Amino acid sequence: MDEFTKIRIIKIMDNYTKNKIPKHLQNQINISYEIRGNNVTLIEERPAFQSDQWVKIDIAQFRKDEEQWKIYWKDSKGKWHHVDDFKPNKNFEKQLEIVDKDERGMFWG
Repeated sequence: MDEFTKIRIIKIMDNYTKNKIPKHLQNQINISYEIRGNNVTLIEERPAFQSDQWVKIDIAQFRKDEEQWKIYWKDSKGKWHHVDDFKPNKNFEKQLEIVDKDERGMFWG
């Protein structure tokens, strides 16, 4: 991912994660992301049971491949799978919107 694209994705994801969870719930749940190479992983964080630690759960991953963004989901064994039903798209925001709406219940448990 080139530097311009990375800066753009950081801006989009910072805005998304900041506004996704209402303020009164932020002590119970948080949304974050990680960028690694051409991959952007959307993460849900919740407080661990009887601990002050937070547990991270991968929600979805966006991978830039040949100038298009593809959406992936993670199975219970920790393996990522491409979601064939969602066509690759040059527009990252469109892919993020698909995951956010989650009309099929694939991402947000």
